[in-house]
Amino acid sequence: MASPRLSTPSSGDARLRGAAAAGTNAGAMNDLFVLVRDVPDFPKPGIVFKDLTPLFRDADSFRALIEALAQPYLDARVDAVLGIEARGFILGAAVALRLGVGFVPARKPGKLPARTDREAYSLEYGHDALEVHVGSFTPGDRVLLVDDVIATGGTARAAIALARRQEAVVIGATFAVELDFLDGRERLPKDVPVNTLLHA
Repeated sequence: MASPRLSTPSSGDARLRGAAAAGTNAGAMNDLFVLVRDVPDFPKPGIVFKDLTPLFRDADSFRALIEALAQPYLDARVDAVLGIEARGFILGAAVALRLGVGFVPARKPGKLPARTDREAYSLEYGHDALEVHVGSFTPGDRVLLVDDVIATGGTARAAIALARRQEAVVIGATFAVELDFLDGRERLPKDVPVNTLLHA
């Protein structure tokens, strides 16, 4: 792995343990996630934010992360990747490129220019909503959901609901980090397999 060109945290800062992705070397994943930085009291007091931007900044680490997220779905006949604003755009677009499929953004209200579907949700520090353009999916499209972190599961659940409203089939949801203590995966539909690379 190339040496990062910016100040990065120690592995103690990230407090991450163990890799969960099938076919992913646990030691290699732990090496990557040394670059994950804990930011206390962001975006609100009491929240410890998992910041992946130092990992994105290192080319070799970013490439390895995208490969690990995409690897379980290389033969899954994915038609489109759905990425959640905002870091899900970074990861989702790169995973879509790796899989050779298109990308659909799930955005905050008022950000998409054409007619949209909207789904409200709750998260660990408030309430919000996501939107996708009407016509983003055709019935039967096989969709992979990608985001950086699954916490309470609210944003992921909303994104899945939006895809299903357009009769797409969500074949899986993949995340870089899962905050286990918030039980987010338990709030997702049971028929959507969840893949995470590291647990915190």
